[in-house]
Amino acid sequence: MNLDEEPLRYTGHLLRRAQQQHIAIWLRDVSAETTSVQFAALIVLDQQPRASQRDLGRVLDLDRSTIADLVARMIRRGLIERERDTEDRRRNTLQLTPAGRSELARLRPRVEAIEPTLTGGLTSTERGELRRLLHRMLEPAHLPDALPS
Repeated sequence: MNLDEEPLRYTGHLLRRAQQQHIAIWLRDVSAETTSVQFAALIVLDQQPRASQRDLGRVLDLDRSTIADLVARMIRRGLIERERDTEDRRRNTLQLTPAGRSELARLRPRVEAIEPTLTGGLTSTERGELRRLLHRMLEPAHLPDALPS
């Protein structure tokens, strides 16, 4: 494959292809039921019990309708539960259920195990550099104001 040929010279196309590869590996090696975004939500709620739906959406960088759908699906699966905040009745909080904790524990080693598959062609230094550059790309200071969250 010649990386100088279109469309392979465009970052957006390469990111899309990398995401497709990630999804395929995730479905094969991690879970066909729990998505990588749901896994991220489980991690956030494990680290921040009783976070609001708004807070979860902010951390995961998801818009209101997307986070509402994600939360509804996870509630239906019994992974999380929503409760009215006792201190602020306008606010709902989210927390992991025992099934959510179990799913997180079951998936965490699988997610760790796919890292070498995703980045197998890279050295340890290159993997660190890739993550650093992706983080830098995603910093708010580098994103146009017009991008939806």
